[in-house]
Amino acid sequence: MRMVWLVSAVLLAFSSGAFADPTPPAKPLPHAQLVIDADNGPAKFDVEVAGDARSQEYGLMFRKSLAPNAGMLFDFHQPVMTSFWMKNTLIPLDMIFIRPDGVISSVAAEAVPMTLTTIPSLEPVRAVLEIKGGRAAELNIYPGQHVHGSIFGRLRH
Repeated sequence: MRMVWLVSAVLLAFSSGAFADPTPPAKPLPHAQLVIDADNGPAKFDVEVAGDARSQEYGLMFRKSLAPNAGMLFDFHQPVMTSFWMKNTLIPLDMIFIRPDGVISSVAAEAVPMTLTTIPSLEPVRAVLEIKGGRAAELNIYPGQHVHGSIFGRLRH
């Protein structure tokens, strides 16, 4: 009897869309400017802000390209332990994990497209910035550097 219940539960989950790919956000995401104090000088990014569960779940899935100074900022609004994967993500990405005070906690470089391998934060973070794969190395971005943006209470022009 338990097996019948288990099979029924799994079928219900599949039919309800629990395992389906996420749908894109209903409207365009807001944009923000971020500046990272990199060794090579200020690195400026124009980012889409994924500030809710739906936009965070969809992220940069199905995108075929990303401009060199573009990206997506996942704003969790409070410190959280988090992890990311690259399911349905077609391009390599660098993931920059950022503490609530705007200091970079860690950088996961060149995340492999289309994988389910999880990439965790090493500590609670306020946000994660995804940029074009290899860009963090090109700009010499690494842990300990400061990110300026309105969510970190630090603006820089």
